[in-house]
Amino acid sequence: MTVRFPTLLILALAFAAGAAAQQWRPLFNGRDLSGWQIRGDGVWTAMPGGVLLGQRRIDNVSKPFDADWPIAQRQYGAWLNRHAWLYTEQEFGEFDLHLEYFLPPHMNSGVSIRDVSRAHYSIGERASAADPPMTTSLKGTPSHIGYEIQIIGNDAEKYPTGSIYLFQSAPKGLQRMSQWNSLDIESRKSGIKVKVNGQFASGHPGEPGRPLAGPIGLQLHDQFTFILFRDIRIRELPAPRPTLQ
Repeated sequence: MTVRFPTLLILALAFAAGAAAQQWRPLFNGRDLSGWQIRGDGVWTAMPGGVLLGQRRIDNVSKPFDADWPIAQRQYGAWLNRHAWLYTEQEFGEFDLHLEYFLPPHMNSGVSIRDVSRAHYSIGERASAADPPMTTSLKGTPSHIGYEIQIIGNDAEKYPTGSIYLFQSAPKGLQRMSQWNSLDIESRKSGIKVKVNGQFASGHPGEPGRPLAGPIGLQLHDQFTFILFRDIRIRELPAPRPTLQ
């Protein structure tokens, strides 16, 4: 059967469109926080060389409570473990995410995907202040609504770096301590896969009822954590085309 020129042209254009949709593009422009949303009490700074520094505020350490000192241990613990996050303004469906990070020993961070709450509960936001409004009935930290990929400076933890927190532990030793490391996340409707420094770390098919799309978030776990990120980029998969009946 002879294929006519218009048919070839249509096929070529369709292929080109699909290929273009799968090109890598930066999520952090290396200059400022355009396209990102600060969530919680964190300070995020664009450093020379395209490095993103995340750290907690230090000007409120002596006055974080309404009560006089000394304070109860429970009150201090609630303050210490209050998260801060940086989220993309855009939401994503199926994608590949690549980034590099530098985390000092004993610090605690992570990458959130599909958390449509944007850390609403973990930053202590009032219910009436949710922005955007909640689109899920799930509650808790981002790891209980979407999924958190662990980054932590201690291999003795139950969920070492590269783990899908609460679901799948990564092998120990994939992370190079006190050095730059790479993290790759493959997010599909059929499941999630994670690599640390090019080596498989964890995978999970996803929990029924959890969102299949959402923003991407960078975590500052507690009041004394800081972390560096660079080369944050994403490759989105094209949405499936409708089937002609």
